[in-house]
Amino acid sequence: MGKRGFGNARQLPSGRWQARYRGPDGQMRPAPRTFATKRAAEQWLSTTEVQILHGDWIDPERSRVLVRDYVATWIDQRPGLRPKTQELYRWLLGKHIASTSLGGVQVGRLTTPMIRQWRADRIAVGVSELVLAKAYRLLRAAMSTAVDEDKLISRNPCKVRGADKENSPERPVLTVAQVFALAAAVPDRYRVLILLTAFDSLRWGEVSALTRADFSEGAETVRIAKAFVELPGKGLVVSSPKSRAGIRTLTVPEALRADVLAHLETYVGTDPAAYVFTGQRGNPLRRSNFAQLCGWSKVTARIGLTGTHFHDLRHAGNLWASKSGMSTKDLMARMGHDDMRAALIYQRATDDAERRIADDLSEMARRYREGDRRQ
Repeated sequence: MGKRGFGNARQLPSGRWQARYRGPDGQMRPAPRTFATKRAAEQWLSTTEVQILHGDWIDPERSRVLVRDYVATWIDQRPGLRPKTQELYRWLLGKHIASTSLGGVQVGRLTTPMIRQWRADRIAVGVSELVLAKAYRLLRAAMSTAVDEDKLISRNPCKVRGADKENSPERPVLTVAQVFALAAAVPDRYRVLILLTAFDSLRWGEVSALTRADFSEGAETVRIAKAFVELPGKGLVVSSPKSRAGIRTLTVPEALRADVLAHLETYVGTDPAAYVFTGQRGNPLRRSNFAQLCGWSKVTARIGLTGTHFHDLRHAGNLWASKSGMSTKDLMARMGHDDMRAALIYQRATDDAERRIADDLSEMARRYREGDRRQ
């Protein structure tokens, strides 16, 4: 048996060598694997000793936690996750990670080839690359925590080139004329919902959660500070917007203000907390109920917009606004987007820039109403 101050190596009956070492807690531990030669075992001991001295040592006992268990705990402990995001993460974990062979792998034994094979196997059974990209990014984020915070592994094995990319098909861009046609085709109580969503680039959860108090006097501005999310077993839940940049005050294009005021007068109670867009009984709108109440599929088919999604309204508004010549920062602030570089999270468009965007959009709406329908 070879001996050294830090640990020792001994030959097993099989002829291979086992290394034992003293961990930071003073306890003797076996190496996680055996070695073909005494020299290899002693080299491993030397490397491990340096790692412990420098604080880079990874406890192999702790890294035996299974991938599915670690990711589940990561979701539970992740600060600031919106309810809808947490629901999505749990679904991705259960459907595409925990239920596969990858879920039963120990975190410390997870490798890039394993992840590459997992992705190939999921594609082979018909899982879309878009969904897999979301599952891969969830796994990568959890493993980053395992490296940086929990010190379970020394490097993130999620290194599969292109696995995080979502190649979503391009959505059609609605014209101003098409948006007005859609607004005219739905029941009158939802006409302003269509216009406001497009011309102020709102998300469904944001526009459906608007209350009377969110509009300034004269409907010159609208404050976006909350959103509805729909959770299984809980129904509609009021949450914060999708991102910190989502909390914003937008200028309502002047050409739409009379429409908004008329809607408030006709369909909305006087209570500041009254919801602006509701069902016929005054109940908050659910996305699925809205599609039924306005006959979305039939309406869009009747005006030649078959296949149009509600989100296409926001997409159109974003692109219209981009034509006004504003900076990327101003546009992102209007849309309520976070920038990946994080610098723009706390930056907002100036009031002047926001008003110029709204004025341009208002002019587009005015020209349409006055007969220039070529937009």
